Amino acid sequence: MFDSHVHAAPDIVPRIGDDAAIGDAYATSGFAGFVLKAHYESTVGRAHAVAQATGLTVHGGIALNQHVGGVNPAAVAAALGAGGRVVWMPTADAHTQRAAGLPRLCNHEPLLSPRAYAIPPVDPTAEPAVDDILSLIADADAVLATGHLSAEECLWLADRTPRYGVSRILFTHPSYTVPGIDPAGVRSLAERGGFVEITAYQLLHQPGCTPALLARVAEAAGERLVLSSDTGQPDSPMPAEALTMLVDVLAGEGLDRGWLADAATTVPYELFAPR
Repeated sequence: MFDSHVHAAPDIVPRIGDDAAIGDAYATSGFAGFVLKAHYESTVGRAHAVAQATGLTVHGGIALNQHVGGVNPAAVAAALGAGGRVVWMPTADAHTQRAAGLPRLCNHEPLLSPRAYAIPPVDPTAEPAVDDILSLIADADAVLATGHLSAEECLWLADRTPRYGVSRILFTHPSYTVPGIDPAGVRSLAERGGFVEITAYQLLHQPGCTPALLARVAEAAGERLVLSSDTGQPDSPMPAEALTMLVDVLAGEGLDRGWLADAATTVPYELFAPR
C-alpha cells in the first residue's frame, strides 16, 4: 500500500510519532511508501531523509499557509526546486478553516494575524499568483492538491489547470468538513479529471461521517478514487493500520475490495511518481 497523506512529528501539535517512527512502521507493515504532509513546514527535506533511512518511496511538499505568506509562488518554486512532489493550496489557513472554527497557527500564537487565504472566485486578486503556481507545478510535473479550499475554488482550479498543462490534481478530502462537498459535487470534480481523496481521519474524527456516506463518495469518485490515512494524531491508530481499516470498512459497505486496494496502492503511487 501507499499512503498519500500522513502527518508526523516534529509539528506544532502533538503527533503519534516522528518521521523515523512513522517510516519504520510503514516498512514493518510492508507499505511501498507515503507522502509526508505538514501544514506549517515544507516536508521535502524530511521526506528525503526518511526515504534514505528506510528504502521506502517517500514524497514531500509544501502547504500554502501563513508561514509562507499564503499563495506564494516563491515558496512553491523553492519546494519544487528541492524535489517536492506536491503543492497543497491553503489548508489550515484557508478561509473555510477559519469559518468552520477549526485549528490554525494563530490559535497557538496570539501574536499572529488571523488572516486567511482564498483563490478565485472567492478572492479574484489571487489569480496572478495562482497562475504562476500552476505554471511551476506543470514545469515540475508535480501534484496540485486543493487543500481546504471551497467547492467553488476547487472547480475554478480544475477548469483553470488545462491552460497551464497541470496533469496531476488531487482534490483533498472534498467530503470532509472543509470543504464539505456532497457526493454529487464529488462526481462533478472527478469528471473534470482530478483524483478524489477519502481519508481514514474522516471515519475516525469527522462529525456526522459514516461508512455509508463515504461509500457514496467513493462511488461518485469512481476510478479517480484515492484512499489515504490523514492520520498521525495521538488519538488515531498508526497510519498504516488506519489506512487498512478504511479499506476494510468500505469493503464492508459492499464496495469491491480490489478497486479499494488499487485506490490505496497503485493509484496514489503512480499519481505522485516522477515520470
